[in-house]
Amino acid sequence: MSATPHTVSDVMTPTVVALMSGAPFKDIVRTMRQWRISALPVLDDERRVVGVVSEADLLLKEEFHVGALDPKTRMNRFADLAKAGARTAGELMTAPAVTVAADATLAQAARTMARYGVKRLPVVDRTGRLQGIVSRRDLLQVFLRDDEDIAREVRRDVVGPLFPDPVEPIQVHVRDGVVRLTGRVRNTASVPVATRLARAVEGVVDVDCALAGPPRVPDLDPDLPDTGDRPDPKESRTAR
Repeated sequence: MSATPHTVSDVMTPTVVALMSGAPFKDIVRTMRQWRISALPVLDDERRVVGVVSEADLLLKEEFHVGALDPKTRMNRFADLAKAGARTAGELMTAPAVTVAADATLAQAARTMARYGVKRLPVVDRTGRLQGIVSRRDLLQVFLRDDEDIAREVRRDVVGPLFPDPVEPIQVHVRDGVVRLTGRVRNTASVPVATRLARAVEGVVDVDCALAGPPRVPDLDPDLPDTGDRPDPKESRTAR
């Protein structure tokens, strides 16, 4: 990748297989099988995402297909039972859908996936209309960035602003996504900031920071004998 993708729109798949809310059960199964996908967004007549149908939703019909259920199960799984009797996408779908904005950062998308335990997110514009789909695999594309591309960004956006006048030149080396910073800076208070900002660069796997402060100035001739004007003990005894 030649540049850092800062938003979901940079990595999403713009062509999406979706369902209308009136799609019948067998068409949903057929579409999932044809496209080899495990979940589909459900749209209203204006292409707004109103829900998502997954394989788990469909399997409820098979789970509750045969046999009477005890009252406790019926009470605890009322919503699942309703889906088991569903005939259309609108009746089967989980709503509201968990979505992400096209201009959201990749970190925001990753946090949303982790929070809700989903593998993909419909991407929507400000009106809720479907723009694309983003998956975990899409978010991992940032780790395919070229090492030198990452190094250029770290030099430009991290090292340059934080350390415009270093004591010694700061070297930025990147190998397999791991950034190593070496050199001497005038103010070590900014070193933790540099580490944090470098780690935030997309595509960075980790950061090894070996930045140090100015060389220590040793005490001048610390081993020389004391030359203060102390009285000679022999002279003191002679004087007495």
